[in-house]
Amino acid sequence: MAITLTIGGRAYQATLADNPTTRDLAAQLPLTLTFADYNRVEKIATLPRPLSTRGVPGGADPEVNDIGYYAPTGDLVLYYGDVGYWNGIVRLGVLPDGMPEIARQPDGFTATFSRA
Repeated sequence: MAITLTIGGRAYQATLADNPTTRDLAAQLPLTLTFADYNRVEKIATLPRPLSTRGVPGGADPEVNDIGYYAPTGDLVLYYGDVGYWNGIVRLGVLPDGMPEIARQPDGFTATFSRA
């Protein structure tokens, strides 16, 4: 599924995987979330409600440019650095362009996710 991530009037295209967690996220779109930096490797925002993790692996090692979900805290995550494998991470999709610009965003920036 294709989605658009809009930050400050600039749109970035992303592709979501086909799994129960991404379908649950898609059902909440459009969403505007407020992000903060975490450990200088990811931007995180708490979703309005937890996503289903039925039928997905118990953890993952996300790549740079991945979009993920961290189930223990209910956060949507934009990975711009290497975090390694963590239990509770679900890889949701990939944002092939724009992650360097997103990495430079200050705490408190907002991003809107919508269907493309």
